Amino acid sequence: MMAVITTANLKEDHEVDVYLSCSTKYLSELGFTEHGQRHANIVAHRAYQVLSELGCEERSCQLASVAGYLHDIGNMVNRFNHGGTGAVMAYAILARLNMPPEEIALVISAIGNHEEERGQAVNAVAAALILADKSDVFRSRVTNTDFAKFEIHDRVNYAAESSALLIDKEQRTITLQLTINTEICPVMEYFEIFLVRMVMCRRAAEFLKCRFSLIINDNQLL
Repeated sequence: MMAVITTANLKEDHEVDVYLSCSTKYLSELGFTEHGQRHANIVAHRAYQVLSELGCEERSCQLASVAGYLHDIGNMVNRFNHGGTGAVMAYAILARLNMPPEEIALVISAIGNHEEERGQAVNAVAAALILADKSDVFRSRVTNTDFAKFEIHDRVNYAAESSALLIDKEQRTITLQLTINTEICPVMEYFEIFLVRMVMCRRAAEFLKCRFSLIINDNQLL
């Protein structure tokens, strides 16, 4: 019998918990920002928010949340192609939980397409995941405790004092609004590492028939 699986089910699943914990631990060893439960929860919430506030059906919103919660588990294996690896891992988990194959297809295609190097919005769930994932820029993601050893990703995330994804259904706009402490890093450093991600967000928003906007320190830049 097929089951209605939600993010709440995944949060109670021991296998998922182990994989997310290991992803955070291993990436921290390599000096990457946090990719564990904190990031998973934020991306799951924002992916749901994107589709919900655009008026999509509830189950699509729930599937976007599921994809958001599982999207980075492939980092446990390797950072390279973690989207593709994570999609295969997510398939095994969701099949074990008896999610219908039609829903599994949506979730794993979204996970497999969330990396900026090779991904694109192939469906609404994937578009919502891309926007949710790329919008999580915040200082609590920095795992390096030695400011003297910060590299550019550490500086940009640590400088981000607030990050919000705003959806306007009537105006069909999706806005990433950031506050960046320019004493820690200049705004140009944000674009240096995130320009490709912002282009990906623009295309994801266009898939949802919206316009993507970027506001940093109350200045509209896109």
